[in-house]
Amino acid sequence: MTRPEELYRTVRLIRRFEERAIELVNSGEIVGGIHPYIGQEAIAAGVCAALRVDDVITSTHRGHGHVLAKGANPARMLAELAGRVDGLNQGRGGSMHAADFGLNIYGANGIVGAGAPIAVGAAWARMGDAAGPAAHQIVAVSFFGDGALNQGVLLESLNLAALWHVPVLFVCENNGYATSLTVADGVAGSAVARAAAFGIPAVTVDGADPAAVHAAAAAAVDECRAGRGPAFIECITYRFDAHHTWEHKARVRYRDPEEVEAGRARDPIDIQGARIDGDVRAEIDAQIERELDEAVTFALGSPKPELTGAMDYLYATGLRARTGVGEMVV
Repeated sequence: MTRPEELYRTVRLIRRFEERAIELVNSGEIVGGIHPYIGQEAIAAGVCAALRVDDVITSTHRGHGHVLAKGANPARMLAELAGRVDGLNQGRGGSMHAADFGLNIYGANGIVGAGAPIAVGAAWARMGDAAGPAAHQIVAVSFFGDGALNQGVLLESLNLAALWHVPVLFVCENNGYATSLTVADGVAGSAVARAAAFGIPAVTVDGADPAAVHAAAAAAVDECRAGRGPAFIECITYRFDAHHTWEHKARVRYRDPEEVEAGRARDPIDIQGARIDGDVRAEIDAQIERELDEAVTFALGSPKPELTGAMDYLYATGLRARTGVGEMVV
């Protein structure tokens, strides 16, 4: 059973990581901006607390929270965002493609809904190792937003997972907007109805409450492990910050200030923080600040990749792409 302090630490770590990352975007150390996960921390924390290290996750363009909640090193993650060689992927994945295969984090993904088939394939590949319930011991989780509900690749993934009884947990982070398009304007029916159409058990939970998300995820993961096929959770949440940090400069307006204020009123940090002792909370906060201070120092102290290695790591075989006129180089 996950302790309240552990859930609080995760949501607080994600929040402060994102805030520090935004500072580095503003200072120019992180080039290109990020998609902040601020406000949605309860989902990553609650779901990943129900997983084992050998379970798989796939993430989204808004994936820092998932990667951190699964256990990735914050310093190496920050270095990855800053494009440094000590990053999780040597600075080549960046914000939208961070991965850590050692923790079975099969990557954030800049394509909407594209993590779903990867999760289904990863879980299905593990099913052939044994017969019966033992084949379902590895669970894969696919995180995606409400904007993915209309993507064919997600619907195909739901269909295959249900048809082949693949142990996949589909987690829809419904924050009400696909960039600036509201769910009401872009989604016919509902998220859980889409899952139900394939015979997949589906529930809707309060995505601002880490404990509620964890309870739903733990129950769903148990069902997946028992060999009963996929499960689906819709988490109702709210994005506190911009869709992308580009909005900070562009000053686009598609949400009423009153709506944003109401959304911020249910803060996952405060909800989970109220469940633990005040002194314990303060100590956790202080530990996280020290950890992130060290992470920033580590990230900015890491060198940037040399231009001469720009063609490295494009192929798993070690083959290098053309560097000009001539043959491919190994």
